[in-house]
Formats: sequence, structure tokens, C-alpha cells
Amino acid sequence: MQKLTAAELMKLEDYAGQRPAFRQRVLEHKKQRKLHIGQHLTLLFEDRLTIQYQVQEMLRIERIFERGAIEEELGAYNPLIPDGNNWKATCLIEYEDPVERARHLAELKGIEDLIWVQVGEGPRIAAIADEDMDRANETKTSAVHFLRFELDQVSLGAAQAGGTLRFGVSHPAYSETVEAAEPVRKALAADLA
Repeated sequence: MQKLTAAELMKLEDYAGQRPAFRQRVLEHKKQRKLHIGQHLTLLFEDRLTIQYQVQEMLRIERIFERGAIEEELGAYNPLIPDGNNWKATCLIEYEDPVERARHLAELKGIEDLIWVQVGEGPRIAAIADEDMDRANETKTSAVHFLRFELDQVSLGAAQAGGTLRFGVSHPAYSETVEAAEPVRKALAADLA
């Protein structure tokens, strides 16, 4: 997928008028890009459209209109667009109660390195977590991580050919596996070159 450029973004005043329709389009699009692994971990698979929405929202919220600042936002968000041989996802660890969340984030330290995908009957491929910065510390993991699933050639071909996609977590305190539903599988296969 090509990276976004400033020329492809809507100006703030144009975005204000188109935002409701654009937002609805993106929300519908995201439904095919969300995967729950158990009750408390969700992967939101990014693509060009989801990242464009995030950039447009940041520009709107921060009232950014200067070219240099727009390029900075693009520099921060463009790495989250898949490259054609991988998937990139925002990983959310979700517990509603703040006290429960804090306890689980301590128990789940290192979980971001134990998330994987398996295409068809191929090997499990571990996610590469938080390449932009370390989000965990000595005592806990973060509630949000950015993951990249880099596919080998066999897995890439199997995914393009319609192979099943299983995602899982192999952490001692959280062990879950799920097979991606057909709409999610198709959306992810479409991300591959």
C-alpha cells in the first residue's frame, strides 16, 4: 500500500463538511478489520483508509494546517500502513474497571511479544511489537501496542490463496486462539501485494 501524502488529505474546512460521511464510511470499513482474541484483547488492523482517518482527526483536533506539521503527522502515522507483505495492527488490552486493568497489565507483562498469527497449516509467526517505542516498563505492559506481522513467502502465498488465519496469544496469564471470520480474512488478504 502506498503511503499517504499531504496532497491526499482534506483541508480542515473541507474535512469539517465531509467528516460525518467519511467517519461513517471508516467505521463500516473497520468492522471487517477488528479481531477479538478472547475477552480482553482486540486487534484493529490498519490500512491506508484507517490511517487517513486518524491523520485527518489529529489535524482537526490539533488545528494543524501548516505544511511542516502535517508532514510530521504523516511521518508518525505512515509507518502504520501495511507494506504488502505484512499486517499492522493496534493491539488493545481492555478491562473496564481501572483497578482490574492495572492488576491485569502487571500480570500480562510481555504479552505484546507473545501474540502470533498462523496462516493455514504454516508456522506461527510472532508479532513484532512497538517498533516506534517501548510501551512497557519493569512492572507492567501498556494497554495499547502497535504490532507488525511480517509474513514469509509461504504464509504470504497461503493468505493470498484464501488460507485460514488463526491469531493467538501464548502468555501464561492469557492464552487464547481465534480463527479470523471470513470478512476479516478477506480484508487482510486484500492488504497483501
